[in-house]
Amino acid sequence: MIEVNWSRTDLIDESAEVVEHQTKQQKNRLDQTSGVNIDEFNEGRVKVTKVVVDEHGQEQIGKKEGTYITLSVPTLTIDDSNGFEQLEKTFTKYLDDIHKDIEITKDSKVLVIGLGNKTITPDAIGPFAIDSMQNEQSENPSDHFIMYAPGVTGQTGFETSDFIRALTERIKPSLVLVIDALATRGSSRLCKTIQITNTGIHPGSGVGNQRTEVSKEVMGVPVTAIGVPTVVDATVIIADAIDNVFRSIAAKIEEKGKPSGKLSVSSYTPDPNQRVDLNLIKPIFGEWSTWSNEDRLQLFEEAFASHPERLIVTPKEVDVWITKYSILISKCLFNWMEHKVK
Repeated sequence: MIEVNWSRTDLIDESAEVVEHQTKQQKNRLDQTSGVNIDEFNEGRVKVTKVVVDEHGQEQIGKKEGTYITLSVPTLTIDDSNGFEQLEKTFTKYLDDIHKDIEITKDSKVLVIGLGNKTITPDAIGPFAIDSMQNEQSENPSDHFIMYAPGVTGQTGFETSDFIRALTERIKPSLVLVIDALATRGSSRLCKTIQITNTGIHPGSGVGNQRTEVSKEVMGVPVTAIGVPTVVDATVIIADAIDNVFRSIAAKIEEKGKPSGKLSVSSYTPDPNQRVDLNLIKPIFGEWSTWSNEDRLQLFEEAFASHPERLIVTPKEVDVWITKYSILISKCLFNWMEHKVK
């Protein structure tokens, strides 16, 4: 098949360059030769993926030198208070971890930028987080944070990075924090993940609308990007749905001859993590039913490559998700700052 760039994502652990190195042997080779360290572990319900790229790794995988920390709760729902509590605790911990080398004193200023378009809900997490921080500021005043939501280039006619650079030159903060919505290539990651990186950000890159980067190199001070994936390419939804259908049918065929299948009083739903033999459905659907999800996704990208309408999908409860994450990020930033300047 012709290679198509189907990997529309802002999450480093979903990028093709990192996914290609996910086996233990490949990880070890990366650690030894290319300056890329990938560490995955769980803290309670939170899956933590920490990717550290040095100057050699930057050349190897084409990702900027720095630290990328991805926090994900795969089973998170909008009513899951325990999941949000665990995510909040872990997020605050890694805010501290990624800024351990940055000195914040009682006189320091931190410029917080909320990127995005407030009139488009999936893109509004930045401005909403600024609103939430301003509400928090009114109740618990802090002299450290200076907050600004610059809008998007389509609204203002100016590059967002120019606004931020002008503010940075004027305020001279010790740190710039940028909050933005991200794109993911995994529907299971939608609104269930937070990424923190000290490499800065390219606004709009995940959906093919890349603007001038906001980074230490451009701003002259350390820049940390905080992002939550709120959108996914429609072809990913199609590929995931077909994968679920194939797995479900194969699991039901496999279960049919077992005593547990005969005793079942309701429709059988396979465990999503259960290994199933897709060769069982090959006579029904043909060779492509045994392909990997990535190969089917590549096929759909090729089929829709020339389609005039490329759809980006977001959850129907995205307004609730955005509100919850705005409050969570705001609360964590104030807690982190209080701990940092003690």
